[in-house]
Amino acid sequence: MITEEGIITGTNQAMAWVKTVRSKSCESCDSQDSCAEGGKAREMVVQVENSLNAKAGDRVVIGFGTAPMLQLSFVLYIFPVIFLIAGAVIGQNWAPAMNMDESAASILAGLAGFALSFVVVRLFNHRFANKKEFKPFLVRFARKTEPEACSKI
Repeated sequence: MITEEGIITGTNQAMAWVKTVRSKSCESCDSQDSCAEGGKAREMVVQVENSLNAKAGDRVVIGFGTAPMLQLSFVLYIFPVIFLIAGAVIGQNWAPAMNMDESAASILAGLAGFALSFVVVRLFNHRFANKKEFKPFLVRFARKTEPEACSKI
């Protein structure tokens, strides 16, 4: 499970808004630019189900399941590549039947497959958006870090 600490900024009966600060792991992520405008914002607000009855100002830990993250990564990154390659192969095989150059047909069909993959990814997005396992959730209240006791010499 992927976890991140944050502060509740607001709540209603069922939902809570958690403000998180990008961690060190975000700095090495290739997709950090898509999380916020230009990747420059350090804070993000995430809406989660308020299963802990947290109040504004509470420090909490939010989580996101690893399996759903892998599924989303596959759909977002691997799926378009598969469609691109499949389109290119189909275009190359159909080129003689359409009296086209194999390279041109391969490029055109590959680009068409790549474009089609975005439509499929968009459909998956709508499907995943309504499923609970693909949403972040409250894990627990964060432990307060206590100041270290001064050591006596």
